[in-house]
Parts: sequence; C-alpha cells; structure tokens
Amino acid sequence: MDADQAHLEALGYKEEFKREFGLWSTFAVSFSVLGLLPSIASTLFYGLGYAGTAGMTWGWLIAMVGVQSVAMSMAELCSSMPTSGGLYYAAAVLAPPKWGPLMSWLTGWSNWLCQVTAAPSVNYSTASMILALKTLHDPSYTAKTWHVYLLTLGIMFSHGIISSMPTRFIARFNSAGTLMNTLCLFVVLFMIVGGAQPGEDGHKFNNSHEVWSFIDNQTDWPNGIAVLMSFISIIWTMSGYDSPFHLAEECSNASVAAPRAIVMTSGVGGLMGWAFQIAIAYTVRDVAGVTQDELGQPFVTYLQQCLTPRFVTTITALTIISGFFMGQACMVAASRVAFAYSRDGCYPLSHIWAQVNPYTQTPVNAVWFNWIIGQLLLLLMFAGDTAIGAIFSVGAISGYVAFTMPIGIKVFWSSDKFKPGPWNLGRWSRPCGILSVAYVALMTPILCLPQYKGKNLDLDTMNWTVVVYFGPMLLAFGWFMIDARKWFKGPKVNVQHAIHKDHELEEQSTNGVEFLSGVEPSGSGNSYEEHSKAKDWARADQV
Repeated sequence: MDADQAHLEALGYKEEFKREFGLWSTFAVSFSVLGLLPSIASTLFYGLGYAGTAGMTWGWLIAMVGVQSVAMSMAELCSSMPTSGGLYYAAAVLAPPKWGPLMSWLTGWSNWLCQVTAAPSVNYSTASMILALKTLHDPSYTAKTWHVYLLTLGIMFSHGIISSMPTRFIARFNSAGTLMNTLCLFVVLFMIVGGAQPGEDGHKFNNSHEVWSFIDNQTDWPNGIAVLMSFISIIWTMSGYDSPFHLAEECSNASVAAPRAIVMTSGVGGLMGWAFQIAIAYTVRDVAGVTQDELGQPFVTYLQQCLTPRFVTTITALTIISGFFMGQACMVAASRVAFAYSRDGCYPLSHIWAQVNPYTQTPVNAVWFNWIIGQLLLLLMFAGDTAIGAIFSVGAISGYVAFTMPIGIKVFWSSDKFKPGPWNLGRWSRPCGILSVAYVALMTPILCLPQYKGKNLDLDTMNWTVVVYFGPMLLAFGWFMIDARKWFKGPKVNVQHAIHKDHELEEQSTNGVEFLSGVEPSGSGNSYEEHSKAKDWARADQV
C-alpha cells in the first residue's frame, strides 16, 4: 500500500481510481476550468458595465487579494484531507459532531450547484459566440433562442463523451487544453495590444489617468457599490481552482501536488487575467457601446471597436476554441463532485450515480447525471437573458460559499485542533482564514444586487440569483430537516481526523490503518447501502 492509498483509507475511503494525474496535469485541469480567455469574454459586461475600466484595473487587483486568500486557505484543507469529497468532507470533519452532518450537507449542495452550473454557462457562452461570429459574416442571419439551445446541447454532448473516457485520456486531453488555452490567451493579448487601431483622438491606447481613475458607473448604486458589483467578473472567472481538491483521489502525492495546484491556479490565473483586463481597459473606445450592443456579445463588440475585421474573426475563433476546452474541464470536475457526494448517499438514486465504470475506471454515470441537470438549467434561456444570466452569479456565489464554510468552521471553532498536512500556512493560517470569510461574507449580498433599483427595476432587470441559488439551498435545508437528518451522517470520518476529543469513538485496525468502529474504507456502493439501511431503520423506529 503506497502513501496515497494509505492516506485515503485513513480518511475512510477505498482506492477506486488510477492515480494518473500529477502536479502538472492536475493544474492543467484546474487552469482549463478557469479558461481565462472565454471567462473574461463571457463576463466582460459585468466587469466593464458596472464600474468601467476602474473595475477592470485596480478593482480586479483588490478582488484578487480576497480570492487568493480563499485559495490558500482551501489548499491547506486539501493537504490535510485529499479526497474527492473535498470541502464537503472537510466541513464534516471540522464542525462540532452535532453539526457535522448539516454543515457537510449544505457545503456539498452549495459546491455542487457551482459545479453543475459551470459547464452549461460556459457552453452557453461558447454557443452564443459561435452564432455571433456567424452573424458578423452573414448580417441576414438572426440567431434564435432555440438555435443557441441546440448548439449548446451539441457541445455539452461532446463533453459528456470525452468526460466518460479513461483517466489517462482525460488527463492528456486537459493538458492539451491548458496548452491551447495559454497559447490562445497570449496570442489574443498580443493581437489586441499590437493590432489596436487609433481612436478618434488619434491614439492607440486610452489615457492612463482615465483608465485607472474614471468610474463609469452604469448602475443605480453609489460608485463604491458599483465597483464591488464588478467583482463578479473575477469571482466567476476564478471559481474553478477547487478542481484539484476534487481530483485528489486521481493525483499522485496528492497531499502536496493538489494544494500546490490550487495555489498555482489562483495565482497564475489571477495575474494573467489582470494583464488581459488591463489590455482591454487601454483599448476599449466606448464603454456604453460595448455594454449595450445589439449583437448580444459585448466582447465581440469591443473587438470591433479597436481591431480590423480579420483580427476580430481570429480572436473570436480562438476564444471559441478555448471555451470548448474549458467546458470539458468543468464537466470533468463536476462529475468528480457528484461521484463523491453520491458515494455518501447525498442524492436521490445515489447508488446509480456513485458507480465507477469497470472499463474506463471513471464515474461515467455521474457525468451524465450532471449532463441531464445541465440541460434542464439551460432551459432558462427561453425565459430571457436575465434568467439565463443568473447562472453566472449562482456559479460565483455557490462556489465561494462552499469554499469558505469549512474554512470558517476551522477558523472559529477548530483552529487549535486542526491537523495540517505537509502544505500549510503555519502561523498565517488563521489570519488568512479570517480574511477569506470576511471577503465572502461581504461579496455574497453584493452579488445578489440588481443593476437598477427603484422605478428602474422590473422583472427583466431583476437579479434572479437569490431565487436560483437560495431557492435550491432552502429546499436542500428543508429536505435535511424533514428527512435526511434521520439517515445522513456525513462522509465516513476516520479517527485520524475526528478532532473532537469529547466525541467518544471506538477504533479498529485494518492493515495498520485505523477506522471508526464499523466503518471500513467505503467504496462507491457500500456507503450508499449503509445510508439506505439507516433510512429504513429510522423509518421503522418511527412506525
């Protein structure tokens, strides 16, 4: 038994995947999930439209401080508990025994909402950009909503096929995707800087004073709130760095490689994204023209303002290619989350979604479970742009709420009992954790604010994030209180990580690894069966 397998079994789970991811390939998946080029293109409206170029320059930098603090605190948890359950497992371990099941339940559902909305939102943006490119070359063509839906459906289907392949193929595909994403980003950056056409004032680049100091507030809120609202661009763009946590069971030397991949993804992604944002800020000609474009693609409209038609076509095509790789990486990460939670019986029919395909050694059923949910979410596009746009805010809020729940529990309840792994922050752990929690606590209500208020607010301009995110979370909480609390006890927590000394635990030994009494390392089917039995016993007691 190697160190990775022993560590996983010490956490209470049986080794089921081949460990064919290393530091680079794990970072590759995570960086592909970020997909800086398509992410920035998809969220340009929020970064530029809420606060102008100020929100893209120093606004991005300020937001990055909060994002990086969350990433580093998460990496510390990953090093201590490298399992696919990730944040969900950490919440169960760190919370007081009485609250562990509820905390892990809410963390898991919030994180899954982030994961399951990622691929649909990315692929929706990619499909919209493909049709926008068609419109550029054929002005007589008008994209219909059902055109976008069917094209998104096709892209999602291809990603489902790829994500169902063996781990080795997926690792290589995502490594190629990361290389392509990085190349496309640099090529586009150089094309924008080098190919920018002079504006009406005869200059290629905007005045630095205006770029850094002018807040073009296009909301009904004060400037300070508008700048904070523009943070949705970076928060959504940088919401995929938790992927190494969920790939930990497929990563060799997971307690070191996975946390390093988390920090590398957030750090490198944040700096490269900032450079790209600065390039846009210095070359955009008309902010209002970009945010109010008739094409429905602010990024393409921005390109038309400062570049020649040939450059516009090339950059749009490269963004589409990057978006394809990003969407596939999002689906892979989401499938691992769904598998991990199904393994502990969190979903209806969990025994189906938790199965590992014997031929590919990957959770194929979990891939298609997320795929079905994704198609249902995409039906929101028939309710209008505002409704489908809510999945971007949901992805941002749900992810960061899930990221910080176990961090907050560790900081305020378990900091003196937390057992750090080989990658840790030392004495900076608590300050970093406090900053993380404070940042997310501030941004959660901000991201729920609509662009307009008062008489300017109507059903079309309402921010539906509150409904799309907090609605399902309220249902999940209600399900727990009514039924799930009777049988859901959280993930299998081993005595090595059962940090609450007042909670009496019986131990037993299996191959030198200690487990909770009655808990063997759980496979994809065992834990669900145990949860099902617990359900039956609870209901029998009631009768």
